[in-house]
Amino acid sequence: MERRGLLPFVVTAFFAVMISLFTFSLIDSKDAEPPKTETVPDGQSKSHDSDISNEVKNNIKGNKANVNNSIDNDLNNGEDSQIDNNVSNDIEVNVDVNVTNTIKNKADKNQDTGQKGNEKENSSGDKGKENDQDGQSGDDEVVWGVDSASLTTGDLLSCVRENFGSPKVWGRYLGEKEGVSAGITQEEAELLQGNDIKLLVIWNRFNDARGLGNGQSEARAAVQLAKDLGIPEGVAVFADIEPDYPVDSSFIEGWYQAMSESPYEPGIYGIFDEEKALRKAFDQAAAENSPLLENTYIWTAAPNKGITTQAQAPEYKPEAPENSLIAGWQYGIDAKACNIDTNLFNKDILDVLW
Repeated sequence: MERRGLLPFVVTAFFAVMISLFTFSLIDSKDAEPPKTETVPDGQSKSHDSDISNEVKNNIKGNKANVNNSIDNDLNNGEDSQIDNNVSNDIEVNVDVNVTNTIKNKADKNQDTGQKGNEKENSSGDKGKENDQDGQSGDDEVVWGVDSASLTTGDLLSCVRENFGSPKVWGRYLGEKEGVSAGITQEEAELLQGNDIKLLVIWNRFNDARGLGNGQSEARAAVQLAKDLGIPEGVAVFADIEPDYPVDSSFIEGWYQAMSESPYEPGIYGIFDEEKALRKAFDQAAAENSPLLENTYIWTAAPNKGITTQAQAPEYKPEAPENSLIAGWQYGIDAKACNIDTNLFNKDILDVLW
């Protein structure tokens, strides 16, 4: 009887203890610090598992295109991270293309980082290779340019830009040669230079390229006229030796000697095909004077591929004497739309142009 009388008190005490514990647990949960939430900028991940997918598509049609795509992914302390970048450029243009894709992926302290691919696809509707808008060809070491026997006017410059491209080099003549070429003027030089175009200086006031003394006298005449025009020191002057001119190694040696003694640099233009008289004369002069080979700029007109636009310029493969200092390649002559020839120049030649 006494044990049965104690049982209700024991049960009541047990439930009282349980209710007290439950009440205290509720109070503690209200006072607990709330969970922290960290906001991470786009393109960054600091979690253990990261999955970033970037996709850029450009579809452009027009006369000119300038595309700049930039993706920057920064993953820190990820243990399992996946990056998928996909950039696709579909461009149909008639003249100029400039595409820049920049993708940066940074993954620090990752145990397992999978970069599914940085895919960059450039598709151009041009028939020729891609060139940029300021005379730069697809090859970073080559620039596109023209030369002309005509006085450069705003109309001629516009004609070239509208029909062919944007030259970085423009070849012009020192002094007038009647019936052949107009001489460059100071105003013309200012027009071209004001449009970020360098002048290649040509001397053509002769038609016989034979004899040491003749080569020296032609060089000295060119030097004097260059000084009169205010052409600065260090600019190359190119003797224009046409394929129908008689030529010998002595003339080339004389030209080199006199130009080397002047403030200017020696250069020679002509068809440097192996079978041409000019090539044979130059090879002979170079064999007798190795500095001549090393220091004479060669502007070759071989081979002739025909006039093209800047966008359709051929691959840079000039024909010139072995180990010579190649300045450029006149690959096409006598354009119909404008009175120009088309060229590709070694970018280093810009340092010795006006």
